[in-house]
Amino acid sequence: ILKTLNSWFWWENIWMPINCTWADFVDRDGLVFPKPHQLYATIPYAFVLLIIRFFSERYVAIPLAKALGIKNVRRVKPQPNPVLESYFRECSRHPSQSEIQGLAKKCNCTVHLVEKWFRRRRNLEIPTVLRKFQEAFWRFSFYLTTSIVGFIFLYDKPWFYDIWQAWDGYPFQTLLPSQYWYYMVEIAFYWSLLFTLGIDNKRKASGCAPHVVHHLAAIALMSGSWCGNYVRLGTLVIFVHDPVDFWLEAAKMFNYARWKKTCNVLFIIFSIAFFITRMILFPFWILRATLYQPTYYSTTPVIAYFLFNGMLLVVQGLHLYWGYLIFKILKRFIFQK
Repeated sequence: ILKTLNSWFWWENIWMPINCTWADFVDRDGLVFPKPHQLYATIPYAFVLLIIRFFSERYVAIPLAKALGIKNVRRVKPQPNPVLESYFRECSRHPSQSEIQGLAKKCNCTVHLVEKWFRRRRNLEIPTVLRKFQEAFWRFSFYLTTSIVGFIFLYDKPWFYDIWQAWDGYPFQTLLPSQYWYYMVEIAFYWSLLFTLGIDNKRKASGCAPHVVHHLAAIALMSGSWCGNYVRLGTLVIFVHDPVDFWLEAAKMFNYARWKKTCNVLFIIFSIAFFITRMILFPFWILRATLYQPTYYSTTPVIAYFLFNGMLLVVQGLHLYWGYLIFKILKRFIFQK
């Protein structure tokens, strides 16, 4: 069954134009092509990023937070109590008054002590301001670095200015070393975010689900575009996203430090950049190149055309969702001060 599924998954008609086979993607005559097995390297690269994150958060973010006046608040742990701990994890974090009275009898203690225990236990689940600052600092550092590096990698490429060039010579476009590392690091970063979902700042279910969908869509898109050698367009998609996100993380950092005016200015810059890149450039530049331009190069679109564009439309749907939230925040900021 696995062998059959594997042969179906790598069927040429899914990934590449008609009359092309995987044998055509063997390196030759100075041409180097992306290879699916290279994606396995993104997993160890993800762990390398986690190590870098640990040291940057500990030895750069913490001193910076202290310089900005953020203190490390130590929360008081509740006394170990297996009965209350079990109830907290399996039943409710906010028990009713009657439930608290029942637990007090069961533990042979006062109602006040049970209420105090639950209050302290809930507080342990809330990340400290310092912890939030550390996470924002890591994301800020990554997005800022990839934005600068991405511009250095792309500024001299013809498809950066004329997106039609992204299809020139497709699918026999050679892979550049800069494209390899740009892809590997980006995919590894989103793997690292998935690996740390359980320990990063806890979000409400309504806020966590879009992040999971976004990370999985990003990994699937980049991995799929790597296999089909849509690398030129893939690097443009990555570049449209990263230069926006570091403004948001910077705004968060100054918000945690209570630099309200700086935070407000950074958030306005982020909002403007978000609407320009995600609501204008992405749909009218990127999606136009993936939905419309391929019809000039092939009269029979491959299955990958529908798969990748479907995932890109999912990403655009997330842009609209987050754009709506940003608009609500801006509306409150402007009209309600």
